[in-house]
Amino acid sequence: MTVQQTPSIAIIVVAAGSGTRLGAGAPKALVALDGRSVLRHALDGVFGARRMQVIVVAPAGHEQSVADELADANRGRGWRASVVTGGETRQQSVAAGLAAVDRGAEIVLVHDAARALTPPAQVEAVAASVTSDAGVIPALAVVDTLKRLDGDVVAAAVDRSTLAAAQTPQGFPRAALDAAYARALDAGEEYTDDAALFAAAGGPVRCITGSERAFKITTPADLQRARMLLGSGNPPLPRIGVGTDVHAFGGEGDLWLAGIEWPGEQPLSGHSDGDAVAHAIVDALLSAAGLGDIGQHFGTAHPEYAGAHADAFLVRTERMLAEAGFAIGSVSVQFQGNRPRFSARRAEAEAALSAALGGASVSVSATTTDGLGFTGRGEGVAVTAVALIVPRT
Repeated sequence: MTVQQTPSIAIIVVAAGSGTRLGAGAPKALVALDGRSVLRHALDGVFGARRMQVIVVAPAGHEQSVADELADANRGRGWRASVVTGGETRQQSVAAGLAAVDRGAEIVLVHDAARALTPPAQVEAVAASVTSDAGVIPALAVVDTLKRLDGDVVAAAVDRSTLAAAQTPQGFPRAALDAAYARALDAGEEYTDDAALFAAAGGPVRCITGSERAFKITTPADLQRARMLLGSGNPPLPRIGVGTDVHAFGGEGDLWLAGIEWPGEQPLSGHSDGDAVAHAIVDALLSAAGLGDIGQHFGTAHPEYAGAHADAFLVRTERMLAEAGFAIGSVSVQFQGNRPRFSARRAEAEAALSAALGGASVSVSATTTDGLGFTGRGEGVAVTAVALIVPRT
């Protein structure tokens, strides 16, 4: 067995912002750019650099969604990676990330997830430039003419040659950064970035050239700029996903299917309640949004969903899509099986599924296979779902 060595570098990706100024109705880091979230793009930049420990600071209540994004970005890499919950301020969030840094890490980078298009080369350059006694920030020269104001009156011109626009990641020697954060906590001081906090503790900070792509996504205009750079700046188009599920009859109790209970009908076997209709819908929605599949988010690795009914799956799936910047347009489902007979309860099933999906339009049809196959022999059921979703604008 190979023992994984502790990385000498750790990076804290701060993704705990609410995104109020963005107006997207979800935490900024979870808003979709091109089917992938702001956070996922930021993580792709991180994982494109040298191997390091990755700690993502999540907004409270969204830890699982952030963990899923991190797991996807880390798939097949095996980097040491974890999620912590952020605080009320950025400084508190970074402090939470620092507490999770491995003891052996000698260098710590702090990166804003909102700088989603930061290239791996910039992450690499910062990591390579930190010394044992000095921090490093990437920055761009200021090109606009700057004025100092007194109210709405121009008081003086500002010499822009001595100014720079700071970016992230910002890198620091770990021991000195820990000491600087301890000092700021004791003094009750808040700083706008880590370089200012580090400098206030007496630590020197050097500057290297940043990247035009490492701009911070803060406003709707920034979001549109990022989408244009990714080639997705055209009017948003609907997206379609397909999901299928198959379950055999078995188990104890009554059948749960299409979000409702069917007393007297044989249940379907499965990790949860075996509701193949709900499961096919979940897969169709996740597929349309590019968010993985039901096994990843609700499978046997998630014991909290053992025995769960449709609403538990559908409510969370609708929330995941909203956080990724999508709204559900409509869902169409076809059930194949000899039983139960859907016709008498179709409207009830559609209403239950629609309610769990936040009022989205859901239609369910049912058919038999004329005695053919396992469904025709009454051994189980098969379901196919098609979902249409639209990006929120």
